Amino acid sequence: MRTPRLSRRVVLAGTAAAAALSAAGPLAQAAPAPSAADAEPDAPSYRWRNAVIGGTGFVTGVLFHPSVRGLAYARTDIGGAYRWDDRAGRWTPLTDHLGWDDWNLLGVEAIAVDPAHPNRVYLSLGTYAQPWAGNGAVLRSDDRGATWSRTDLTVKLGANEDGRGTGERLLVDPRDSDTLWLGTRHDGLLKSTDRGATWAAVTDFPAKANASGQGVTFLVAAGRSVYAGWGDGDGTSGTANLYRTADGTTWEAVPGQPSGASAKVPIRAAYDRHTRELYVTYADAPGPNGQSAGSVHKLRTATGKWTEVTPVQPGGTTEDGSADNFAYGGVAVDARRPGTVVVSTNNRWAAIDTLFRSTDGGRTWTSLKDTAVLDVSETPFLNWGADKPKFGWWIQALALDPYDSKHIVYGTGATLYGTRDLKRWAPQIRGLEETSVRQLISPPVGEAHLLSGLGDIGVMYHERLTASPSRGMAANPVFGSATGLAQAAAKPSYVVRAGWGDNGNGAYSNDGGRTWAPFKAQPDIAKSAPGPIATSADGSTLLWSFVHWDGTKYAAHRSTDNGATWSEVSSFPKGATLVADPADPTLFYAYDTDTGTLYASTDSGRSFTARATGLPSGDSQFKVVAAPGRSGDLWISAKENGLFRSTDGGAAFSKIASCRSSHCLGFGKAARRADYPAIYQVGAIEAGSVTGVLRSDDGARTWVRINDDAHQWGWIGETITGDPRVHGRVYIATNGRGIQYGDPA
Repeated sequence: MRTPRLSRRVVLAGTAAAAALSAAGPLAQAAPAPSAADAEPDAPSYRWRNAVIGGTGFVTGVLFHPSVRGLAYARTDIGGAYRWDDRAGRWTPLTDHLGWDDWNLLGVEAIAVDPAHPNRVYLSLGTYAQPWAGNGAVLRSDDRGATWSRTDLTVKLGANEDGRGTGERLLVDPRDSDTLWLGTRHDGLLKSTDRGATWAAVTDFPAKANASGQGVTFLVAAGRSVYAGWGDGDGTSGTANLYRTADGTTWEAVPGQPSGASAKVPIRAAYDRHTRELYVTYADAPGPNGQSAGSVHKLRTATGKWTEVTPVQPGGTTEDGSADNFAYGGVAVDARRPGTVVVSTNNRWAAIDTLFRSTDGGRTWTSLKDTAVLDVSETPFLNWGADKPKFGWWIQALALDPYDSKHIVYGTGATLYGTRDLKRWAPQIRGLEETSVRQLISPPVGEAHLLSGLGDIGVMYHERLTASPSRGMAANPVFGSATGLAQAAAKPSYVVRAGWGDNGNGAYSNDGGRTWAPFKAQPDIAKSAPGPIATSADGSTLLWSFVHWDGTKYAAHRSTDNGATWSEVSSFPKGATLVADPADPTLFYAYDTDTGTLYASTDSGRSFTARATGLPSGDSQFKVVAAPGRSGDLWISAKENGLFRSTDGGAAFSKIASCRSSHCLGFGKAARRADYPAIYQVGAIEAGSVTGVLRSDDGARTWVRINDDAHQWGWIGETITGDPRVHGRVYIATNGRGIQYGDPA
């Protein structure tokens, strides 16, 4: 079967089936059985898809299957794993079945395939290794990820921590398909002899676990031997950073290995079976950031001879005099051409990262960036508000198709680029959506049914849901991450946004978010602590709250001239959640989650006074939402405390008896003959029920769960909104799986 070329086409996201269960082992705990969908018998069936953007997150690993043409897998730091569908030319998500309680498993530490059994694939999962995060898990599949068996570990993994772009820490032993190796960050090396069902510590592994270190950085097979990179050594005697076993039992430090700052941390390795040489990339830090030195070395495994083959030594200067400090990251060998190898630079900001390719075993190199033609028309956000895209940054994921010597794929902090002729490159990203979503608005009128505020890639105007926004990131100014997005309820052409930017932190639009103008001025605190922003129903007044990334809260500011001048509102509770009344332009509300108090302003935000007290407190994730078209109709999502409603502008709230927990809430078009908008929330109906996506068409008297066990996406508690023009359509913000939207099937 021929692999499709990189032609542009519409992307529709897919899904994997729900997980199966497995027995636990010595270092494992039995996984609980998946809960049944707690929807009513007549709950509507939904079709779930991604609102297409294309990538947007750090793809930390790409792995072609060595025995099957066109089969590949990808892993991300917070957005799960994917399988490449060669016939469709797109990625299929494999871990969407992981639910609310398993949010920490959406980070994929490593992938392993079995060359002898093409349908087998393994994942090691765990986003954070911090004390507050859950333990890791291993998933194993016999059908390429369509269904899974699971073992819960008693150790933590860190797919979104430093070192997340290093090599695969999971490996099928080349001598025995039933034996797997798993490298951890803080708990040494683990081994399984029953295909990952149970795990035990490898007590004779020479390197000692370090509670604050990197641990194993990669595992790679070289012939019948296994090599392990160790991130806490430096290559010197007694602190080796590369180990091997030839018999699966005895481990030793590899003799003669390179040392020094440029070879302190082994990042990745690849084995050329034709020449019997192991290529290793090194850095002075685990990365993907914070690196300033690195090198590339190869080991002739038969003789033990090491040779440095670094393409360019870090530490020079660019034409403008900037220091050209960087490290090396990805490495891949050509399975068809002996001595052909590709490596990537990493964290090279001055001269921009590149791929180097050699056809003579590393004696000479060619920079592929120098002749590259990048086509990002499929995902215009990759222009980053400039005239043309850059070749990439954070290039640590790198793969070379074993059946096509000119098919190279590499990951960046925002996408996967691929080529089939070593010159023309385009995103090879269809179906892979990793955005961390912060805000969503579905306008009641206009071309776009959706506006989004996103982590890392700012604000977008979605004129279509099935293609990446043609305007890319909202410019003038361009934001990194968005912190606020609001639309005037009675004047939907007026939209405001806030976020982290180098050339201003706020902007407004008079055409529904298609084009933007920066605020002419901003409070001094905006640059270091941009926070949520709100606009009155008629767009005449802006309120901007300020919260630093470290949690420090500041007084809100007010503007009545599109951000030309600002004044502090001293009576506004610092850092409070704010919302404008959708019907009365003089009314604003603020929910102080520190004290559990609802404040209101009746003078267009000039002053605030306390109303209801005794509300849930102590967590900034509590949210207040105003029902569309109604004055004073307020709802509070209070996580495990449930859902609360006020119909008198926050003077008093009543708890909604039909809801046990509520993490975020929004509104959409009312059902036929209904007199209240459809309500959507991420929450649970009763004790013991699944946290899912719920809809009510009768004012919260009853709910149905509209997602299912195959569509859960981990943590989805940031924001949710219905479509005011399409009953039943809902948009969900995920933390790593982009914007999911559902329509009744």
